[in-house]
Amino acid sequence: MLIAEPLQRAIDELSKLPSIGKKTAQRLALHLLKSDKETVESLVDAIGALKNELRFCEICFNLSVEEKCDICKSPKRDHSVVCVVEEISDVIAIEKTNEYNGAYHVLGGVLNPLADITPDKLHIGELIKRIESGGVNEIILALNPDAEGDATSLYLTKILKEYPVKVSRIARGLPIGGDLEFADPATIGRAFSGRIQL
Repeated sequence: MLIAEPLQRAIDELSKLPSIGKKTAQRLALHLLKSDKETVESLVDAIGALKNELRFCEICFNLSVEEKCDICKSPKRDHSVVCVVEEISDVIAIEKTNEYNGAYHVLGGVLNPLADITPDKLHIGELIKRIESGGVNEIILALNPDAEGDATSLYLTKILKEYPVKVSRIARGLPIGGDLEFADPATIGRAFSGRIQL
């Protein structure tokens, strides 16, 4: 079946998004086609604003409308504690918990020599400058518990030993509501090694 060129172009562009295959892209394009003009224009404006109005915070590399993000500007946050994360999506996930009241530092990825991601391609130098400028007492490493996240945590731990800051890593283990019988051995092992006294 021959698809009209504007529809095909929309399908092609939508299928470039993560986790969107051709069938889902086609469903989305057809949904947009059936939607009223105002809805589609609102979506186009929102997507345009992502690129035109957002920038990276000059301190932590989180998303911001201004030079500094709301977290870095907030006098209510504890700026002596910096949580180091891989991506902006990690900041969003941690903020949803309402359990953390410190600052952040977004690395922009993790070390991965096979993908040519070396320390100079991450915001590690900027983290060191933040520590050297004073006021940072603790670094919390909140990187994913995979090979790249572990390698990056190890690398940062070695570098940060030269500075008078406490370095910790978020606990790992079983999720709330998880069953022991279905957990993999590594997760169970980490749950035991990261146990806390009651």
